[in-house]
Amino acid sequence: MVFHAELIVLSFTKIKENALVLHCLSREWGRRGFITSVPRNAGTALFQPLSILDAEVVENPRSDLWRLRGISAKYGLNGIRASMVKNSMTMFMSEVLYRTIHDGDTEDGLYDWCRRSILTLDALEGDYANYHLRFLLEFAAALGFSPSTEDLAPFSGSRSREIAALAGADFSSCMLLPLSGQARGEIAGQLLKYLEFHTGEQLNIRSLAVLRELYGK
Repeated sequence: MVFHAELIVLSFTKIKENALVLHCLSREWGRRGFITSVPRNAGTALFQPLSILDAEVVENPRSDLWRLRGISAKYGLNGIRASMVKNSMTMFMSEVLYRTIHDGDTEDGLYDWCRRSILTLDALEGDYANYHLRFLLEFAAALGFSPSTEDLAPFSGSRSREIAALAGADFSSCMLLPLSGQARGEIAGQLLKYLEFHTGEQLNIRSLAVLRELYGK
């Protein structure tokens, strides 16, 4: 059977010179891997982290690895791709999703929340330096946890005041909360520990170092 689907790219693995396994999030199947062919000189720009794609999904009854064809970008995401900081954020966000969500996970509403998060980041024109922190708090809620001030307190360390302020703020206030680059890096690390505890996963998020370097102190 052939299905039409919208997919969010979390990561990809090159398996041949002209073939990739795309690790994606979809509304229908949750996280799932798909195989697709890529022309040798085409590159992989279409499959950057958190790209939102339209594609035909060809079911393979003999394999769990279904094939994608007719792939196109659903949105240009020009606001993200033109910004080094936003691109680094999507690397971080996609790595968190990839390392947290298992194949077959279909948490209700997770896909639509993730899609909305990507499009919101794309549209923001300023005051988005705290966006990845808001993303972690919302992701915890989307997974069914309760990132309240009380729930976060055991993981907040020396950043308890700032984390409490982030957790208690609405979106606009959260974006405007003044934080140093060092504070953002430390808060992200503490929120990842919170996710590790509640998911039981060891989240070695390598792209966090990139954000820390970009924000400096």
